[in-house]
Amino acid sequence: MLTTRYVPGAPNWLDIGTPDIDGATSFYGGLFGWEFQPGPPEAGGYGFFQLAGKTAAGGMQTTPDQGPPSWTVYFQTTDADATAKAAEQAHGSVLMQPMDVLDAGRMAILADKAGVSFGIWQPGRTKGLDVTQEPGSLCWIELYTADLPMAAFFYSAALGMETYGVDFPGGSYTTVLPGGQSEDAMFGGIVPLADDPLEAEAGAYWLPYFEVTDTDTAVAKAQELGGVVRMPATDVPGVGRVAKLADPYGARFAVIRSAPQQT
Repeated sequence: MLTTRYVPGAPNWLDIGTPDIDGATSFYGGLFGWEFQPGPPEAGGYGFFQLAGKTAAGGMQTTPDQGPPSWTVYFQTTDADATAKAAEQAHGSVLMQPMDVLDAGRMAILADKAGVSFGIWQPGRTKGLDVTQEPGSLCWIELYTADLPMAAFFYSAALGMETYGVDFPGGSYTTVLPGGQSEDAMFGGIVPLADDPLEAEAGAYWLPYFEVTDTDTAVAKAQELGGVVRMPATDVPGVGRVAKLADPYGARFAVIRSAPQQT
């Protein structure tokens, strides 16, 4: 389970780069109930999407030379500089060198061996997101990649992640969790692109999932707000009802009404 009890190797932040922050605020506000709170002037336009006063994500307006509109997932580290070096040693790359973000923390943007970008966050004053798992907040992440063993090796070497296979009807699913944690700490999965024609066409990337109270309602609302349905609402036994969407600018994400936890 993805929680706000952050440990090294677990997701602790995510943000969006978009060509229209006002338009993105309108879309995600209508879909999830978020409100955008601009950061201080020295933050360069970066701000925070808040859900009932709690930070659910970050975001800022970007230009085409900064890359296409997209969500970036960040993982906790106790030493951003050491993690960046470990990523390079594992045949990844550093896209943005480690840097201090005021007194909030220290960050870097890295890429795995396949070129999939992600962030790392070394907490300072800001420990991470204020809310996860609740409707309108991050609840799961998924890596789509052409080479699952390579990805598992890279994220283990760079961030200490561990993988754990879970059997499902018709196959198995590779989950990821922070190193040294129990199985209930799993926060995401790794899916071979060959197993998903939709994502094979899109290419390798990290996909964030947001919890919703009703998947079908969320899909209809996203369309009403100008979003695109990439995969219609679908029941996944034992997991929940899932849909894959894109916002009006092309940033991809998924929504899920999670199945009740088995006790």
